[in-house]
Amino acid sequence: MTPRVVVVRRTTEYEELIARHATVGQAAFFLESRGQSLDPLVDRHERTQSALDAVARAIPVDWRRAAVERAELNRFVFGPDDIVVVVGPDGLVANVAKYLEGQCVLGVDPVPMVNAGVLVCHSPAAVPDLLQATAAGRVELCERTMVEASVDDGQTLTALNEIFLGRPDHQSARYELSWRETTERQSSSGMIVGTGTGATGWLRSLQRIQAPDLRLPSPSDPTLAWFVREPWPSPSTGADLVAGLLEEDALTVRVESDSLVVFGDGIEADRITLTWGQQVRLLRAERTLRTVVR
Repeated sequence: MTPRVVVVRRTTEYEELIARHATVGQAAFFLESRGQSLDPLVDRHERTQSALDAVARAIPVDWRRAAVERAELNRFVFGPDDIVVVVGPDGLVANVAKYLEGQCVLGVDPVPMVNAGVLVCHSPAAVPDLLQATAAGRVELCERTMVEASVDDGQTLTALNEIFLGRPDHQSARYELSWRETTERQSSSGMIVGTGTGATGWLRSLQRIQAPDLRLPSPSDPTLAWFVREPWPSPSTGADLVAGLLEEDALTVRVESDSLVVFGDGIEADRITLTWGQQVRLLRAERTLRTVVR
């Protein structure tokens, strides 16, 4: 069977603005009234469209092809042998990661001077050769570790960068945290469990404040890092379990608040809601994200 290439894109800022204001003239007037110009958005939109056109031309005519918008990912069915080409910023790769099961991902950066992508590290010009090499199994892949939340009712959520557990308004959440041989009741603004891919973002910020000597993992390192945000010591809650590394073990959290949430990679709309007494385990996911390096 011939390979199928699935091109993943997201709506550009320009398209979002036009959808909100109906016409180009109204969108330009809106920005100009705030001392801004539509030109940078038009430039990024045109460069993105140019990259998408280049990717479309790079797909051999006898190969199968499909395209999917970020908003449609939860309804799209990926095939086990698909080659996934993500055209956009790094965050778009994280958006698609949870829907994949071992497919190769080729990240294309349409606006390199703006995105400075790590996950989208290829230019549109490199796509023809990379598609052929990927189909032939001749590319170097990075097996990126992912993190998983597993709830006692069977729900699971997987993320590429990090998972957040806490209240949706980020105010104090109460829970019981267990790690290795230690258990502590806590009140905090939530906790973060992340991977080496996410170690340059939210994890790095927390590490600098709470545990500067803690070594953060690399993208392919099977180790995860975890941090508790602003734990509050009181007569009934502690603040000793605040950071650490997960290898083969897991963090176990028993909820002692109403309506805590779990979401991944900053996508709060795609979340699991937890109630009193529920238990969730935070650990390394069995699957990885396979990104094409070269």
